[in-house]
Amino acid sequence: MEKFLSDIEIAQANVMEPIQQIGAKLNISDDDLELYGKYKAKLPLTLLAPDNIEKNNLILVTAMTPTPAGEGKTTVSIGLVDGLNKIGKQAMVVLREPSLGPVFGIKGGAAGGGHSQVVPMEDINLHFTGDFSAVEKANNLLAALLDNNLQSKTKNLGIDPRRVTWKRVMDMNDRSLRDITIGLGGISNGIPRQDGFNITPASEVMAILCMARDFADLKKKLGDILVGFTYDRQPVFARDLKAENAMAILLKDAIKPNLVQTLESNPAIIHGGPFANIAQGTNTIIATKMGLSLSEYVVTEAGFGADLGAEKFLDLKCVYGELKPKAVVLVATIRALRHHGGSPKEEYNTPSIERVSKGFENLEKHIENIKKFGLNPVVAINAFPSDTPEEVAIVKEKCAAMDTQAIVSNAWAQGGEGAKELAQGVVDVIASGENNFHPLYDWNTSVEEKMNTIAKEIYGADEVVLTKQAQTDLRKIKRLGLDKLPVCMAKTQKSFSDNDKLLGRPRNFSVTVREFEFAVGAGFLIPILGKMMRMPGLPATPASENMSIDDDGKISGLS
Repeated sequence: MEKFLSDIEIAQANVMEPIQQIGAKLNISDDDLELYGKYKAKLPLTLLAPDNIEKNNLILVTAMTPTPAGEGKTTVSIGLVDGLNKIGKQAMVVLREPSLGPVFGIKGGAAGGGHSQVVPMEDINLHFTGDFSAVEKANNLLAALLDNNLQSKTKNLGIDPRRVTWKRVMDMNDRSLRDITIGLGGISNGIPRQDGFNITPASEVMAILCMARDFADLKKKLGDILVGFTYDRQPVFARDLKAENAMAILLKDAIKPNLVQTLESNPAIIHGGPFANIAQGTNTIIATKMGLSLSEYVVTEAGFGADLGAEKFLDLKCVYGELKPKAVVLVATIRALRHHGGSPKEEYNTPSIERVSKGFENLEKHIENIKKFGLNPVVAINAFPSDTPEEVAIVKEKCAAMDTQAIVSNAWAQGGEGAKELAQGVVDVIASGENNFHPLYDWNTSVEEKMNTIAKEIYGADEVVLTKQAQTDLRKIKRLGLDKLPVCMAKTQKSFSDNDKLLGRPRNFSVTVREFEFAVGAGFLIPILGKMMRMPGLPATPASENMSIDDDGKISGLS
């Protein structure tokens, strides 16, 4: 059997260009690059160019409902950019930053794979330029200020410890921190109360970083964070604790996008990192606009399946950021189609025309959903060695019957050369001018109507059921005048439903909203569906167990 090099082996064998040379390809002067070593740089917000943002081409990459390992959106995104450059287009990729939780857990990093990666891969997957650390520190500063106020005798705001909604965060999968008790050990250690941790990508500070239009907007949004309620049930915001300026100071560099490169030395921006199952799942508005300011074609991706990341990208980010995507690439894999057609995990790589045909109903629903936004997607079949020509032919045939083109992407194995056909297909779609993006719902409708629109139109559910806690939260939302905010549904990525066992295209089901979280600063409400957790746990065998570093600092086992 042919032995393939690992992602990290391919990345370490690559000879990177100095970041100044990458900047020069975008007409960025050396003086405008804030260097983080030889191969990374921050980009100042002065490079944003509104006229270019309006005229250049934004391409969204999303996917069908994934298997636990993911279907390669990032790999396809990077390969597509390399492919676009191969056919003579000026293109760059704009991605999210990886979280350490998945890196050391089960999913691995988020720097692409094979010959379609962004580098320096180790830096990007680990501490990078410190953005995640800054988000974590800003979040936890607010938590510390809040707990300090609880025991203050002179500046006490009357916050009810039982009604504190703000949680601490850390960028690691650690289920034992979901529910904790703090302030034990006596009066000098604070007020005892129940608390908990979310993972850093789920922090509202991360969401705000991704939704902010500029630094002034960042500060305002930080001040608008709802942290809890007083004993007489009045809302308390971060600005009441005078926290927003100190938090913004911690984020002064994190707000600037990060410039790196692909294996083929094409420009890449990586910035922000919310998860799409528990947050909005897209990179920052500033990073996307930076890409559009500097390049003719900009490829970006949204996390997990299109029912999560793409819906939030299109209904939240595009509306807030006044962005208009001109093409959507919908990533599918033969193994995921087998999975949704009934293949057990150990048979994902076993060819089965029957299972692929049955599993196509999942991809079919995603295609239908994207079309509801006025966009006809291009399906990218991310190639795996176990794919058979017959299975690929069936997918192409079924997509064609929906008036949607399906193109095989070999970016993992061949880099940009393997994505040239996909690149040309996307360029042709943009040139046709037939796509005309519009959001799915009007923000001014009721919260119930917004949730029902997403659940029925995108998930295919029959109804949305609210628990007693969710009903109480909804009354609070209306009392506070927050009902005109859009909704960011927190839901399992493994199914269209809120039950991760319902694969394919579930029918005749309802989804249950357990409770709401209020991301007032970020500008949306978060209905928590089913058993969704905002602090993941590690698997039985974490990826960290297979990692090592030698005496010279060379890392292995990172993916």
